[in-house]
Amino acid sequence: MASTGRMHGFESLEEMRLLVALDFLSASEVLSQPFRLDFEHAGGQSWHIPDFLAVIGGGMWLLDVRPMELVKDVDALKFAAAREVAAACGWRYSVVAGWRPHVWSVLDHLSSRRRQTRDLLGMRDQLLTVVGGRKGRVMTFSELADATSVPSVGRANIIRLLWQRKLGVDLGSPLSDSSLIWGV
Repeated sequence: MASTGRMHGFESLEEMRLLVALDFLSASEVLSQPFRLDFEHAGGQSWHIPDFLAVIGGGMWLLDVRPMELVKDVDALKFAAAREVAAACGWRYSVVAGWRPHVWSVLDHLSSRRRQTRDLLGMRDQLLTVVGGRKGRVMTFSELADATSVPSVGRANIIRLLWQRKLGVDLGSPLSDSSLIWGV
């Protein structure tokens, strides 16, 4: 992950997707399978290993990943136990059970520009100047790219600045030329 500077283990495509999302959120730390939780319940004893423990914005998140169609009653019991442990530790807990159809494709596209590169054409400064910073202009993706000296290179740099959270976009809609972009 670019945000932690390390590789992180995962066991499924869904877990890999969550790691990309955590990278986008600038998680400062991520632990894969952080501990084994042994617990008792009305039917006996069980155990569960949560998928990830992450530090996001100074807060701790315990995370499990399971597509909704694969969650069974025994999983719900294990997730409930993990939620109780997280609450006792002052952490937040979530089960990632799926994504809106376009969210993963947008994050995948943004992550293609997550590595630092040299900015020989000064695109970063051009783009940030055009939007005017925090209280600046809101522009469509295509308007912002066209406002640079080399629009095709501007497009790639918009993606990079979106990943770095220097520019903002609403992930509630697919990314397109008409997506609204602003400085953050």
